[in-house]
Amino acid sequence: MTDERDLAELAWHLRLFGQFGAAGISGDPAWRRRAGDVHASAPALSGAAPTAVHPPATRETLDEIRADLGNCTRCKLHRLGRRQIVFGTGNPAAELMFVGEAPGHDEDLQGVPFVGRAGQLLTKIIESIGCSREDVYIANVIKCRPPENRNPEPDEVASCEPFMLRQVESIRPKVIVALGTFAAQALLRTSDPISRLRGRLLHYGAARLIPTFHPAYLLRSPERKREVWEDMKNVRAILRGDTRA
Repeated sequence: MTDERDLAELAWHLRLFGQFGAAGISGDPAWRRRAGDVHASAPALSGAAPTAVHPPATRETLDEIRADLGNCTRCKLHRLGRRQIVFGTGNPAAELMFVGEAPGHDEDLQGVPFVGRAGQLLTKIIESIGCSREDVYIANVIKCRPPENRNPEPDEVASCEPFMLRQVESIRPKVIVALGTFAAQALLRTSDPISRLRGRLLHYGAARLIPTFHPAYLLRSPERKREVWEDMKNVRAILRGDTRA
């Protein structure tokens, strides 16, 4: 006999389907995996597993890090058309942190990460696990918009990623979601692409690190939303203290 807890869980799953654009449900056994089973069936990485970075020993406030960043001219992006630095937004004591790649056009205008179309999708992803943008913290590896939204170049990442790593250490979240290749590579010190990293439950210091696809990629490839849905089930389970995740 179905109890109220089962019905509540089913209702949550149906809401989550809707947030990710699913039109219905399927009897396919592949859709019946539990959140804690995702990492067990993920393909092994080539070579050695990525080693998580050990955060620095000192802890700063986000305001101190932002002050140190200043009106940054450490890389060439400051003279390639950026309007403003996009530092980060959200709860400085968040249990859940999202790290993306770099600001886009809308972010460069507003000074806030993930406010364009990809940001609207990220908001739905956050809400699908019962959180709001005010509950989490959102930042990017790169704090300035690359021209024409091109990929960040190695010297730009090298100049900017220390500030992202300091943000992570300041917040000390329980879960970090790395959105896309550049965020995952910066946090894990690996050259593996996100296609090889997603689906695994990794560690960054005391935090659990979950690499997944960037929302901008999902806008181009909506068929991959189901995989992000699996990742977010793991996020939700960890935040709730589920030891299987």
